[in-house]
Amino acid sequence: MTTLVPDVFDQLSASIAFGPADHDHIRELAPLLVPHFERIAAGFCATIVDCAGHQALVIDWMKAGLTGPWDRSFYQTLTRIGHRHAELEIPTHLMIAAVSAVRAGYADVIMERLGAQAPIFLRSMDKLLDLELAVMQHACHRDTQARLVTRERRLRSEQFVAMQTLSAGLAHELRNPINSAKLQLEVLGRRLRKPNELHTLAEPALLASQELERLDALIDDFLVFAEPTMLVVEVHDLVAVVADALELEDELATRREVALILADAPEQLEASFDSAKITRVVQNLVRNAIEAVSVGGRVDICVARDADLIHVIVEDDGPGIPDAIRARMFEPFFSTKDTGTGLGMSIVWSLVTLHGGTIEVASSPTGTRCDVTLPHAARPLQSDVA
Repeated sequence: MTTLVPDVFDQLSASIAFGPADHDHIRELAPLLVPHFERIAAGFCATIVDCAGHQALVIDWMKAGLTGPWDRSFYQTLTRIGHRHAELEIPTHLMIAAVSAVRAGYADVIMERLGAQAPIFLRSMDKLLDLELAVMQHACHRDTQARLVTRERRLRSEQFVAMQTLSAGLAHELRNPINSAKLQLEVLGRRLRKPNELHTLAEPALLASQELERLDALIDDFLVFAEPTMLVVEVHDLVAVVADALELEDELATRREVALILADAPEQLEASFDSAKITRVVQNLVRNAIEAVSVGGRVDICVARDADLIHVIVEDDGPGIPDAIRARMFEPFFSTKDTGTGLGMSIVWSLVTLHGGTIEVASSPTGTRCDVTLPHAARPLQSDVA
């Protein structure tokens, strides 16, 4: 535990001239003030939210200040209280206001009981409270700084672990198409050395080409997911952007005999966002929905607006997503598809978050609903989403 060295206390005491005469005045005041501790401590706690459960701590502080001695043990008492303030995350301005409440409570008693002698005792009391507040805030600040350093180290450690996991996942996903392409090229090489098998060259060449295309798609998805990017925010018609995204997925829907329906959309819904990124979000969600439903299934897309947000909702009548999979669906490289990169939903989360929006997924055995919410106007800020 952090403690204040005595010279800090000595410097603070000297700066406000808190000396032996003040000590004597405080000792004289103690018998007058102690009977009012409960009421004054309640005034302190009323100034700070959620402090009522710590009233005993406030009374201990008040006793330490009034009874002394003002020595090393007093410093340590104040620093412990300062540490406790840091644990409770009490803002400095609330602490100052709370000490002011104690100051006012003390002053009322002193002025009532001491009359004309009150001013000299009030000056000593002001010095004590100023000293105590300075010492506690000093300890609280040091403790808060230490907590920030610890938190920063933990964050860096978590980021490092996340990068290791991401790198391992990428390496694994890259190796699969590379190994497959190499295998097909070896087959192609063996057949080239046999003139009677020249007619069989097309198949391994095609398979190798497909694996290289898969590799290219994986790298493209990874760059979208991992690279910091700027929003290009302009005013767009969200309904038109969603309609364009659906047109890009219409061929897949037709091939799988899935009905793709833009339902209950307004004629126009203008908002500020990055058109290309929201198009990709809608495409990924719609493609997942199309692939999830059975032949003859249905995917509904809804665009709506409320007072604070705009919504793009993609809902399908597929078999739903098991809870264990739904809990991991935004993890990089997590996929239940043989041909998926495992980055589609991670990209969705990244791009939606970049806009300051959210995505909620609800699922049951009768279907899945993805609700993307976006602010009416996204800020064109540098992303910190990895």
